[in-house]
Amino acid sequence: KFVGSNGKKYEIHANITETYPSTPPVWFADSEDTSVTNAVQILSNTSGRDNHVINQVGILLKELCRLHSVPEPEELERLALGIWSCAVPMEAPPTPPHNDDDDEEEDDAEDEEDLHLEMDDPDTASKNKGDEMGVEHLAVLERLRQTQRQDHLKGSVSGSVQATDRLMKELRDIYRSDSFKKGMYSIDLVSESLYEWNVRLMSVDPDSPLHNDLVELKEKEGNDSILLNMHFKETYPFEPPFVRVVHPIISGGYVLVGGAICMELLTKQGWSSAYTVEAVIMQIAATLVKGKARIQFGAPKVVGQGQYSLARAQQSFKSLVQIHEKNGWFTPPKEDG
Repeated sequence: KFVGSNGKKYEIHANITETYPSTPPVWFADSEDTSVTNAVQILSNTSGRDNHVINQVGILLKELCRLHSVPEPEELERLALGIWSCAVPMEAPPTPPHNDDDDEEEDDAEDEEDLHLEMDDPDTASKNKGDEMGVEHLAVLERLRQTQRQDHLKGSVSGSVQATDRLMKELRDIYRSDSFKKGMYSIDLVSESLYEWNVRLMSVDPDSPLHNDLVELKEKEGNDSILLNMHFKETYPFEPPFVRVVHPIISGGYVLVGGAICMELLTKQGWSSAYTVEAVIMQIAATLVKGKARIQFGAPKVVGQGQYSLARAQQSFKSLVQIHEKNGWFTPPKEDG
């Protein structure tokens, strides 16, 4: 919790991901004050030792104090001293009498120190990160970086810096995740845009009717996945993505007319900037099963002729939000999950 120069309090939280400390924690704040969001944004671009929580806290406090024109607390200096106390050698004690065994111990200690230095080497860490994902995914990330550079040079930047940085991080984490590698779902960027994703759900609860429907769908159409479309605004991650089902036509499963999905998590009221994209995808898969979703095999396959479209999905979702803002959300019994 940070107290600004005007006495206003800002609560800032960190979400430790499974890739920590190879990647920094995901920081988020409920406030949209630019002085806070700008400070938080810096933390997503760190590497090496600066990915560690204590170092991140120090960086965050320094930046917040600078942006709010308040003096840095004395504790911050002690925190910095504590961080580096392990790295800075202390004054050497008096030299004991020479002993050959001591030389061997010193050599072992030097070897161990070299090992630690190798482990902390940023280049090695980066190489290990790259080994965790496929070459084609590394190529996607590199193309996105090149596009972003060109857009900056042309002055035609789309979206926001904060949303772009967070989405790049989300995409990297997904490419490294076990669920993605196991083929539970796949990701395709629409027109190479970081702000629109096509997600194919290829795995649901094997004991569910929906799983059996996907098996039948593969036999009939050669397709065994549920296609979702995700739109991200420049206000992401402070606003949820808009998610809809594109194909196949589904009944039940909390899927509305047009393909929108009835989930409080996908509304401003139920959303938290701490949620990862993968967590949202997995929650949608669970919600479809929980709502007893079934594939409608007789429905039109062409979007223009069927009932699923972006406009219809947005309209039905807007109506849904208005209803729940007025009446609240129904919380099912614990035995229903």
